[in-house]
Amino acid sequence: FRAALSLLVSGVAGSAAPVMLTVAGSDSGGGAGIQADLKACEALGVFGTTALVALTAQNTLGVHAVHPVPAAFVRAQIDAVLGDMGAHAVKTGMLPSEEAIATVAEALDEHAVAIRVIDPVIVAASGDVLAGPAAVAALKRLLLPTATVLTPNMPEAGALLGVAAPTSVEEMRAAAAALLDL
Repeated sequence: FRAALSLLVSGVAGSAAPVMLTVAGSDSGGGAGIQADLKACEALGVFGTTALVALTAQNTLGVHAVHPVPAAFVRAQIDAVLGDMGAHAVKTGMLPSEEAIATVAEALDEHAVAIRVIDPVIVAASGDVLAGPAAVAALKRLLLPTATVLTPNMPEAGALLGVAAPTSVEEMRAAAAALLDL
């Protein structure tokens, strides 16, 4: 994610701060989700904007509750930001349902967002599942084919491919090649 933001910053030299919209969940513990995305934006001189798709009650011990934001309100947030400020890039994170993914994909297409950083947040660092099989299928069908940058961790790469998480360098290379074919 930091590498993608660095490229964004270098590609907009001489202009006002580049704008990035992050479409993801809120992490009440502050270590992930929109909170972490905004911290990364700030550190790199990017103006971060947001569209919340879920609220979570989580901390370092795990995810205790997830409250999805209604799809119509997710769309309203995206339209409000992109219709006014625009964005040089959009980064997705936790998208907890097929409906949320379809809403986000449709909005990004209608707003002709060219740079899409897709972070397929499927499993929290604590091991808690954040997106079920229908959401993973929608992610693969609707967002992965449009990704400029795809940033899965090892468990997410395995989930996207329907295999165990890669552990060796050889398995990681094979997974990376297979992800390109999705």
